Amino acid sequence: MRQPASPGAERDIPDPQGSERPGPPPLATPPSVLGLNAYLMYAAGKAARRRLTERLSAHGLRLWHLTILAMLEDTGRVSKGDLASRLDMNQSDLTRTVTDLERAGHVECARDPSDRRRIEVTLTPAGRRALTALNADVSAAESELLAPLDADERERFALLLRRVHAHLEHDRAGAPSDIAPGGRLASP
Repeated sequence: MRQPASPGAERDIPDPQGSERPGPPPLATPPSVLGLNAYLMYAAGKAARRRLTERLSAHGLRLWHLTILAMLEDTGRVSKGDLASRLDMNQSDLTRTVTDLERAGHVECARDPSDRRRIEVTLTPAGRRALTALNADVSAAESELLAPLDADERERFALLLRRVHAHLEHDRAGAPSDIAPGGRLASP
């Protein structure tokens, strides 16, 4: 089968007798679908997840592993329940993911001395090194995904994503958003 000479050129498709006949051009997303922001967010998110998954799987990790490591880097010791709540993650999924990270030596789990029912999770030095090593892969995946945007557009896009995320996070918590128009934190 021959490849098209240029994007949008008709492809040659073999017929059952072995000769080639012109086929339709690749399907494009119709304008009515491109007008649906929810679809665009879904499609971009799916592409981002696919690229990141490829990079993380080379390290035996998944997106939730990376997310938990990054959160622990920021928060320090935190209980499994607090992790699940802050990440809006099912408790059993969180437990399974933390167990994976503990087996890999990236986190340690210990009972809270003041409340033996609470299990606290802490990033280990090996987990910190793994997170540092993953930063290059995460950056490369983001660069591929955001290739059509220049540096200013990327910053603006990230700002807008954080603003939407903060709105959704506050909505989930039932609290008013503290993100002002323009993406900055509102003053108290």
